[in-house]
Amino acid sequence: MGVLSAIACALPGNFLILRRQALIGDAISHVVLPGIVVAFLATGVIAALPMLIGAAGAALVAVVLIETIKRVGRIEPGAAMGVVFTSMFAGGVLLLEQTDTSAVHLDVEHALMGNLESLIWFDATGWGSLLDPVALAGLPTELPRIAVVAAAIAVLTFVFWRPLKLSTFDEGFAATLGVPTGAIGLALVAASAVAAVAAFDAVGSIIVIAMFICPPAAARLMTNRLEAQVGWSVVFATLSAVVGYVLAGYGPLWFGAQNAVSAAGMIAAVSGVILALACLAAPHRRRIGVVRGQG
Repeated sequence: MGVLSAIACALPGNFLILRRQALIGDAISHVVLPGIVVAFLATGVIAALPMLIGAAGAALVAVVLIETIKRVGRIEPGAAMGVVFTSMFAGGVLLLEQTDTSAVHLDVEHALMGNLESLIWFDATGWGSLLDPVALAGLPTELPRIAVVAAAIAVLTFVFWRPLKLSTFDEGFAATLGVPTGAIGLALVAASAVAAVAAFDAVGSIIVIAMFICPPAAARLMTNRLEAQVGWSVVFATLSAVVGYVLAGYGPLWFGAQNAVSAAGMIAAVSGVILALACLAAPHRRRIGVVRGQG
């Protein structure tokens, strides 16, 4: 689930970074929380459709609030967005604190850190369980949900690769070729929102925020080709999830501690370390340094 969530967020994150919209992923992860909580309070269940409807409603409220603050207060758009996003996230946290949602693993801790440690397939006895209907009935529901979303995002990225690439690097030229650049941009944000909502319940907002930015940013430093960048981002996202999960469970024991640490926090930390290493030693980063030195 950690790997699939990381990949689902990293794929659209590549294009958000190239479009200078990297903080949209951060914004989405903040805005969806109150929408998800309200959807649960209204329906009493954690299901994909109510969560998506709640997240969409929260996004609409956020847009209206941002425009209202900009017009009434006459402040800079970035400041208006920052106020709305943080306020809505805080409102979602307050809703969680004041309502009994612990029975469905929806509380402040799970909203931030996710639920990876407890999402275990207890009915599995071996690889044969993948073909056992009885064992599959006990599969955590979060896994097929994020698997479907990750697969859908990967397929859509492949199908719409050319218009995505054209509108990302040269929006004006893409428009002259008849590419619906506005619709492409809106679809990209929508795909990012779906990935964030699908990953939110299992891995929490920390991983969602980190995976939208860190793997694609590190990949950008590895190459100047978009195809290679997307491939690198998937590798870095997978590496962050696997290494982070292992270090969360066993790392403290290796250093003499007795308790494990948060898997989500460690996965996000590993992704940050990978980005830091890419900033120091990635091939593209070295080339930039050489050119500047010669200039």
